[in-house]
Amino acid sequence: QVQLVESGGDLVQAGGSLRLSCAPSGRTFSRDAMGWFRQAPGKEREFVATIHWSGSYTYYADSVKGRFTISRDNVKNTVFLQMNSLKPEDTAVYYCAAGPSIFTSRFQVRYWGQGTQVTVSS
Repeated sequence: QVQLVESGGDLVQAGGSLRLSCAPSGRTFSRDAMGWFRQAPGKEREFVATIHWSGSYTYYADSVKGRFTISRDNVKNTVFLQMNSLKPEDTAVYYCAAGPSIFTSRFQVRYWGQGTQVTVSS
């Protein structure tokens, strides 16, 4: 069974930092694009960041550009999302995602994680 397992979500004050991790199991994702989406209460799931399987290309939503950094370690089969200068509007459930190519839409995603809660207090 293929799974994406996120960790690292927490409650943090505005201006703080968190690092999310996603560790797939069931198969290697070293040749897949990986990324993150988030969903706040009452809102649609939205794209956050994505990274090419080689790690050579990344793309971010405008709302997180300059504050979030996505990276991956293909040896450890893990993808990370470093989140700095967090704002209350970053509060959401963050989902790890994987697909055959770079994605910005949830319709391009083939695998989803269960999500991890990030709460930013003001």
